[in-house]
Amino acid sequence: MGFLKEQTNQQTDPAALLRDGKEILLQGFNWESHKHNWWNTLETKVPEIAKSGFTSVWLPPPTHSFSPEGYTPQNLYSLNSKYGSERQLRALLQKMKQHKVRAMADIVINHRTGTTKGRGGIYNRFDGIPLGWDERAVTSCTGGMGNRSTGAVFDGFPNIDHTQDFVRKDIIGWLRWLRHDVGFQDFRFDFAKGFSAKYVREYIEGAKPLFSVGEYWDTCNYKGSSLDYNQDGHRQRIVNWIDGTGQLSTAFDFTTKGILQEAVRGELWRLRDAQGKPPGVVGWWSSRAVTFIDNHDTGSTQGHWPFPKDHIMEGYAYILTHPGIPTVFYDHFYDWGNSIRDQIVKLIDVRKRHGIQSRSGVRIVEARHDLYSAIIGEKVCMKIGNGSWCPSGREWTLATSGHNYAVWQK
Repeated sequence: MGFLKEQTNQQTDPAALLRDGKEILLQGFNWESHKHNWWNTLETKVPEIAKSGFTSVWLPPPTHSFSPEGYTPQNLYSLNSKYGSERQLRALLQKMKQHKVRAMADIVINHRTGTTKGRGGIYNRFDGIPLGWDERAVTSCTGGMGNRSTGAVFDGFPNIDHTQDFVRKDIIGWLRWLRHDVGFQDFRFDFAKGFSAKYVREYIEGAKPLFSVGEYWDTCNYKGSSLDYNQDGHRQRIVNWIDGTGQLSTAFDFTTKGILQEAVRGELWRLRDAQGKPPGVVGWWSSRAVTFIDNHDTGSTQGHWPFPKDHIMEGYAYILTHPGIPTVFYDHFYDWGNSIRDQIVKLIDVRKRHGIQSRSGVRIVEARHDLYSAIIGEKVCMKIGNGSWCPSGREWTLATSGHNYAVWQK
């Protein structure tokens, strides 16, 4: 009975998932996915996704949008998008439910594409569609009659004024619909820098997703063109955002990504901070840090900040053995060949078999230019880089390895 009760709790209690810390996410799309009948394409992959050990799949924005990728939404209640029809989306979500993989909705509520010209002769009204807001719903800094933005401005589109009670009430109603009628269980908040974290807290409390993650993407600290060793200021800003959500949301660990993709180029000393801990958000608040190597913005065909291609597996050997909540990118899993996919699956298997979770302890053993090694929990240790290292003690056996990485288990 205890086991059954725990399972039920985890399906209905958001705090249970964060406590458990066993999430492994798959980003289930890239920048070109809208061209490929996406909901149907993904539906065929659900059994394999489940078997590989993923607990949740982040899907692209599901609603009608001005741009095909979904990031300039217009009619929020229309689920017919370039990714497919509402019927195809609901079929995909049903299939995921059958295989016990949660569906994560990409929530784009910082900005919205207007339908009609309002005051000032710009498209800052939303007439003729559900949530038919007028200019009061748009921030004054982006051509509306609302208040100033509570965050950064997303240029080129009306930015939504979350200080307005009617706007928040409508957004919560829409999020509840996505959660309880459409059947998404998890949320990813797009462009979280654009509005105060306290509104994210209100939206999570209102719609009760099982798991939430925010995209708080800020520039790392650089000296000229070279990345600073100390990224405490950068990770502090992400930690402050998580705090602002009442600790209800996790956040993508952009700090770890920025450091890791420099470190694997022969600067592995970067992976130990001045206190001897991991240098990203994962070193400070691992239960709220969602680690990743690339996404549809940094990688894919946009390539705004790509991880070095020939070091991808060292990156995964790090995030899949370390604390935090690791995310695998669709392209690496499905488009980079069977060898890469098999290696990722083996790493996921080691993680699950030895109970590594978001709060697991890390003891960093070496961090020098050509070698990083660490012991995670009691049962797993690993190395990346071309320097040679292996654990002392006959109880350690090789669990999996590849180019410039190895993982051992007890």
